[in-house]
Amino acid sequence: MDFPRTMKRRRALGAVAVAAGLVLTVAGCGGSGDGQSDKGAASSSAPTRSSGGQKQSQAPQADNTVLAEVKGENGLTLAITSAKREAGGFVTVEGTVTNNTSDIWLAETWRGDERELTRNGSSLAGASLIDQKGKKKYLILRDTTGRCLCTKFDGPVRQGQTADWFAQFPAPPEGTDTVDFQVGAMPPATLELSQG
Repeated sequence: MDFPRTMKRRRALGAVAVAAGLVLTVAGCGGSGDGQSDKGAASSSAPTRSSGGQKQSQAPQADNTVLAEVKGENGLTLAITSAKREAGGFVTVEGTVTNNTSDIWLAETWRGDERELTRNGSSLAGASLIDQKGKKKYLILRDTTGRCLCTKFDGPVRQGQTADWFAQFPAPPEGTDTVDFQVGAMPPATLELSQG
């Protein structure tokens, strides 16, 4: 066995592995280049992290119109900025939550009561869309492991801070354009669905 040659090969393989890891890391951090995150991400705008690890929204963009806004839970404000029908028969709802309370806020009451949903932690897993016209309630979509297709908050939303969120639901039938979004003890927010 040629020891120096073996060591050179090992170093070369190690360098290739490190380079491949760096390429994958850079590729994973890249986006579509239009400032929007992918639909599987937790928000519609690129979040930044505070020292506490919580995703914070950046300054609102001029094209972010608020479709609906409700206040409740001791000063919490829920705003919906997008509600779109997507190809494939589902609806994606996006927005922000602002903590105007006198303390930190955890989304514990928003995760739902079902046993399967408790594994989602502080999230929007308990959210629903209500079709008043068709008298039907649509629960949040889940993957095969029971994880909701929604935002899972990494930590508390501190006083005065805003966090982005998204949630996906089965789409109501065509012709149903108005639904109510409901989560936790917040009042329902009536919104118009648009085509994605």
